[in-house]
Amino acid sequence: MSDIATVSLARPLEDVASELGRSFEDYGFAVVRDHGIPQDLIDRAEELAKAFFALPDETKRRYHIPGGGGSRGYTPFGTERAKGAEVHDLKEFWHVGRELPAGHPLGEFMKANVWPEELPEFRETFLALYGAFEKAGGRVLEAIALHLGLARDFFAASVEDGNSVMRLLRYPPIEGKEAEGAIRAAAHGDINTITLLLGAEEAGLELLTTQGEWKAIAVPDGALVINIGDMLDRLTAGKLRSTTHRVVNPRGEAAYRARYSMPFFLHFRPDYVIETLPSCLEGRDGVEAPPPISSHEFLLQRLREINLA
Repeated sequence: MSDIATVSLARPLEDVASELGRSFEDYGFAVVRDHGIPQDLIDRAEELAKAFFALPDETKRRYHIPGGGGSRGYTPFGTERAKGAEVHDLKEFWHVGRELPAGHPLGEFMKANVWPEELPEFRETFLALYGAFEKAGGRVLEAIALHLGLARDFFAASVEDGNSVMRLLRYPPIEGKEAEGAIRAAAHGDINTITLLLGAEEAGLELLTTQGEWKAIAVPDGALVINIGDMLDRLTAGKLRSTTHRVVNPRGEAAYRARYSMPFFLHFRPDYVIETLPSCLEGRDGVEAPPPISSHEFLLQRLREINLA
């Protein structure tokens, strides 16, 4: 088995599609450089995320929406937990979703964003980052389509106006000798189509291999980690793998610092029906297609499992 692929999205997609696809089949993960998200935008977003999380707890909690499933605004510590986990993850986060025009037919599926009054540049910066993430994700999906032998633009309609969510994430510093190697986010798989993660340069992200061993993911500065979510796993009957992963505290000095990251959970449209691609069943005896399900129903089913619905 080759290692996790690291490819440049500046290269023609035809040249990198098979390498990316092989990595997604073997590991469910790949790393991409030259993804097109401007570094100055990333820097501004990171500064604003840190500024928000530094606000007093009572201020942040004003943006928590009870009963909202964490889909928008602030989610405090001790809310989300991994499927099957007995304890909550050590993290707080903020969610930014898609902004739809009034009267849009998919408006019933997506709540309005909320924005912190204390940080006037927050809305403009994070909507720009949302758009840049979406563009990079579309390019990765084109490569995946080529790898699967589909038309290059196969996924474009399936994710247009999709229910994608950008998460600003803070893991607090941990104190005491147990900090080194402590688990900050329990083992879990992602629900969505693909995830694009910024801020994984700090050691700690690990995936579970098919041999049952935890493998650390090495990430060059400024690169994106991409992983397959459960929706794309279902669409391909497991040909592209949604892999269990976790975040552990690094060893040494970094164990005692807060950790920040920004994952973008790219979703299909809520009305897209996830029905296994016939080509993904060819030559795979014994692999059965799961029944079709809308991406919205699938999302609700999974959110209930992780305590967010």
